[in-house]
Amino acid sequence: MFSLLADVLDFAVPVLIVIFIGLFGTGILIEMGFMQRLSRFASPVFKHTNLPDACASSFIVAMGSTVAANSMVVNFRDGGCIDDRETMLCAVFNSTPAYIREILTYQIPIVLPALGAVVGGFYVMVFILTAIVKISTVIILSKLLLRKNHCVFEETFTEKKVTLKEATRKSLKRNKRLFTKIVVIYLAMTTLVFYLRDIGAFESFNVLPLAEVFGIPAESIVPLTTYVASPILGISLLGPMISSNSISYHQAMVVLMLGSMFMLPFFSFRTLLPRYVSIFGPRIGVRIVAFSTGISMLVRFCILVVLLFIVR
Repeated sequence: MFSLLADVLDFAVPVLIVIFIGLFGTGILIEMGFMQRLSRFASPVFKHTNLPDACASSFIVAMGSTVAANSMVVNFRDGGCIDDRETMLCAVFNSTPAYIREILTYQIPIVLPALGAVVGGFYVMVFILTAIVKISTVIILSKLLLRKNHCVFEETFTEKKVTLKEATRKSLKRNKRLFTKIVVIYLAMTTLVFYLRDIGAFESFNVLPLAEVFGIPAESIVPLTTYVASPILGISLLGPMISSNSISYHQAMVVLMLGSMFMLPFFSFRTLLPRYVSIFGPRIGVRIVAFSTGISMLVRFCILVVLLFIVR
């Protein structure tokens, strides 16, 4: 039990520190009226949606921190500026800048050298396509489900200038209850996930029959299974197989799509769900994670179908 709690704290404390900085930092910017200025830079994107104007500023913040952006969305919702449906779509939209960060920090420096230009480039394109599909889906759903909401959160411009000290005090007062709730729920969810991991709940399936069904070499099961637990390790194992021609480009792409389809639910349950539930609460948090993960899995499934039945 002590070892479990140590692992949980080792994992959760750095995340909670980032959440604290994002939550109270953006709170200060809101109190000082900066977020309304930033929202103007997102207007070219948001003019195609029926998302509330208040979400534009959170989208700008999401370029640097998704957690900070979603903390802003919670403040918008709690302040009565947006409803639950708008909250969900804003949160999903805020997840898309992370794809740009991941391409620059993970795909280009790690995936491309490990898998080569053909398979690595294919994998990068899958990430780009997923981001495009998510953005398009949010735009379409906002047009179908929402009426244009011009609500601007209560950080509107005022003649009175707010000092940094006063903004900090107001941010702490406004967000301390939310942060306390986030800490409690996040630690509880992370403890549950780590416990399930320790008892082997995430490794209790056998993917061996997939080799025959999808026409991939039996030896590719090792990187496929490893990818589910660690994408970097799975890619590192798959790279040499591609270089030695023991697996074709086409088969490597199938393995990557299968691996990511299995990996995404585990990643979402292990990493995203505790974070989103702690920020948005169980009802909305679960819906956001399920919706976002579902889109990512659907994109990979469609590409897998194309690879299996069209591209041979």
